[in-house]
Parts: sequence; C-alpha cells; structure tokens
Amino acid sequence: MGVTGAGKTTLMDVLAGRKTGGHIEGSIKISGYPKKQETFARISGYCEQNDIHSPHITTVYESLLFSAWLRLAPEVDDRTRKMFVEEIMDLVELNTLKAAIVGLPGISGLSTEQRKRLTIAVELVANPSIIFMDEPTSGLDARAAAIVMRTVRNTAVDTGRTVVCTIHQPSIDIFEAFDELFLMKRGGEEIYVGPLGRHSCHLIKYFESINGVSNIKDSYNPATWMLEVTTVGQEEILGINFAELYKNSDMFRRNKALINELSSPNPGSVDLHFPTQYPQSFLAQCAACLWKQHQSYWRNPEYSAIRIFITTITALLLGTMFWGLGSKMGTSQDLFNSMGSIYSAVLFLGIQNSQIVQPVVDVERTVFYREKAAGMYSALPYAYAQVMVEVPYVILQTIIYCLIVVYSMINFQWGAFKFFWYLFFMFASFMYFTLYGMMTVALTPNSNVAAILSSAFCGIWNLFAGFLVPWPRIPTWWRWYYWICPVGWSLYGLLVSQLVSR
Repeated sequence: MGVTGAGKTTLMDVLAGRKTGGHIEGSIKISGYPKKQETFARISGYCEQNDIHSPHITTVYESLLFSAWLRLAPEVDDRTRKMFVEEIMDLVELNTLKAAIVGLPGISGLSTEQRKRLTIAVELVANPSIIFMDEPTSGLDARAAAIVMRTVRNTAVDTGRTVVCTIHQPSIDIFEAFDELFLMKRGGEEIYVGPLGRHSCHLIKYFESINGVSNIKDSYNPATWMLEVTTVGQEEILGINFAELYKNSDMFRRNKALINELSSPNPGSVDLHFPTQYPQSFLAQCAACLWKQHQSYWRNPEYSAIRIFITTITALLLGTMFWGLGSKMGTSQDLFNSMGSIYSAVLFLGIQNSQIVQPVVDVERTVFYREKAAGMYSALPYAYAQVMVEVPYVILQTIIYCLIVVYSMINFQWGAFKFFWYLFFMFASFMYFTLYGMMTVALTPNSNVAAILSSAFCGIWNLFAGFLVPWPRIPTWWRWYYWICPVGWSLYGLLVSQLVSR
C-alpha cells in the first residue's frame, strides 16, 4: 500500500518481471537462486489492473480452458484439465457464468466485478505458486469489491498460494483479510514491512509507539488511519521521517536478517528448471491459437458480414459498370477498359480489407501482450493463427466476387485455366491487403495510427501500380518501386490470366 505515486505498481511489476521500461537495479532471488523470468513466468500468475480478455473468443469456461490448455504441463490429460478448470470456477464462484460470453468492458458481456474474477481464474488455472494482483478492487463498488476479495482470500486459504496485491484504501474487512503489509511513501521508501496481526494489532502498536502519532479511534479503519498519520504533512508537523524510523527499528533488522538468510539456497537444493521455455510444444501452441482465433471470428459475425456485404455491393457496381467488356478485346481501349475493371476491384476491395481488419487485430493485440508475457505461447504460433484464420473467409470473399457476380457480368472467358488463374490472383490480392492491415497494426501504437500509415502506402501503390502511369512512362529512378509494388503484380497477373491463350 501507499499514497499515489509511491511506486506500488512499479515495485510489483519489477518483482513479477512485467516492467519493460526504465532502469532497474538490484537483484531478485527465488529460494536463494537468481531469478530467471522464463522459469518464474511458469510458476507465477499476474492479474493486471485492467481486465484484458478476448471479447468474442469464447465463453467464460472456454476462456479458462484455453489458459489451462497452454499453461498446464503436457502430461495433464484433457479429462484432468477440465476437472481442474471446474474446481477453479467453483473457487472463484463463476459456475453460474459458465456459458456467458466475455464481451467488451462496459458495452456487453460480463460486468466489471465478473471480469475481475475471470482475470483471477485465468491465472489460477495455470496452477501458479504465487499470484500478483494489481489493484484488484479498482473501479468496483463496495459489494463487488467484497466479492472479489473473498475470491482472493479463498485462493490463499483454500489452495495455499501466496497472493501479492497492490490495493488502494480498502475497507476494514478487506484490509484485515491480508496477513502482511508493505507500506510505502512517495519515492518508494518503506515505512512498514511486517505482519498486520489480528485486527491489525501489530500495525497499530508500531505506529502508536511513535511519539506524536495520535491513537486510532474505536471502530476506525486501520488502513485509513495508517495513511492519515503517515502523510508528508504529518511528518512536517511531527518533525520526523517515517522511512528513517523504520530503518532504525527492530522490524527492519529482522527483515534484513531474513533477507540474508533466504538469499542463500538451502544445502542440497537445486534451482528450478524446465526443459522448454513454454509448457506446450510449438504445434500445440499453433493448434490452441488457431482454435482461439476461429472462435473469435465465428462469434464476431459483424466483421465477416461487413466484408462480404461490401464485396457484394462493389462486385455488383463494377459488374454493371463494365458489363460485357471482358469479351471485347478488339482495340486498345477495350483492353484498357478490362484492365480498369481489374484495377478498380483490386485497389478498392483491397483497401477495404486492410482497413476493416485493423480494429479486430487491435482489440486482440493487448490480449496477445498479456498472454505472451504469461508464457502461454511465442509470437510465431499467434501470427500463424491470425493468418490461417483469414484464409477461409478470404476464399469465400474471392468466390463471391469472381464467380457469382463479376466473372459472369463482365463476361471474361469461362475456360478453366483462365478462371482459376483469375481466382488465384484475386485471392492473393485480397490476402496480402488483409495481411498488410494486420502488419500496420502490429507496427504502430494503435489502430488510428495504423489507418493513417496504411492509407499513405495504399496511395503510393495506387500511383506505381502501372495503371495511372504505365511502366515505360515512369521515370527511370522510380521504376524500381514498380517491381516491388504488390498492386502492380496483381494487375499483371490478372490481366495476363485473361489474355494468354491456352
């Protein structure tokens, strides 16, 4: 605990290995051995202040099953894994929400308190030895906070796990549910590090023994009293420094002695080691990530429906505008008109694909950061799943565009060779635009910046595609870009697929 700016979350992030910025000094040891983050991630859980879950992936039960699938040892069979998930759901009181969709915070799905309990459950199914929780009661009313903290207490008492929390001004019941307190002042200095005792007796005895500190009133919240008497203003009034008092106390000396004792490994002990960085194999990670992405797409029909709708409307528009031009190849203008129909479809639908996919990927990106930091999987299986889940939807989009509408309305030749080449190049075009939209989200801070970046490059591709300015007329010093412009290759392949004789 501590006032705002004391460094509570920073300290816990450093201990949990989740701090990615800044300069970190010192050493962390686990049972006397230097901490290895890859190993520590396997035996620890971390509940962030913001409850981050895939909104459309699955039900509550399937979310827990996915976490257990990737974080439990491969020796655990499916039956045992499901039994363990059921036990965790019972522990955190989620049985009544087993089939509920997670949804978006404040919009659909679970409430804030239910999402908090799901966050705890997702970490518990990994069977960790220690769980870190950042402000588990943040944003909750008194009733919801009590439910969450009952879950936290059950976790510690019923399962024997260590729970480390940062918490801000808790009620008496919540405060006295904890066993020990690490109290900090602004700047990260310790004021009190020790046991609370029954009804916070040890904490109260320590501060009341300091000259000038007023005694706590009957039925007053010890957490509130503790923060009030240790403010900077009180330090100035009393002319003392609580951090210095702690460093000169017997409690500090006992803690230092305990640290020195635990900094050396026990004789005969060995450092914890896992043969692999991740609990599951690469193929198992790929299968789990693909299953998750499939569920996310299947339960988010708006994304696919909008894409198919735009494709159909665009195909009807282009088909009626370029009606029957595919069979007219007598003049250069006819050829240019056919090329215009291909160019319009590739560029317009391609840009739509890249823009529509960006918000979907952006929502899942924060979930990816959390799951990767937890040691669930590496980046490659996740990227593989994101690509593969798009394939059937892009195939459907291509078939709708080519077969049902455009190919018959524009009246390109119905030879199998020409048709399937046209189908292949349209599929490849739609696919690389979709992957380009994903890439821009991965390289930028948010979907807004990604939209700006992708629009800029799409404009450049439009210029160098070879349609507005034919390749022979492009200045020599810019012709190199024509050869790396993907739209240019799409136009080239689609046009040749219809002109070549077979």
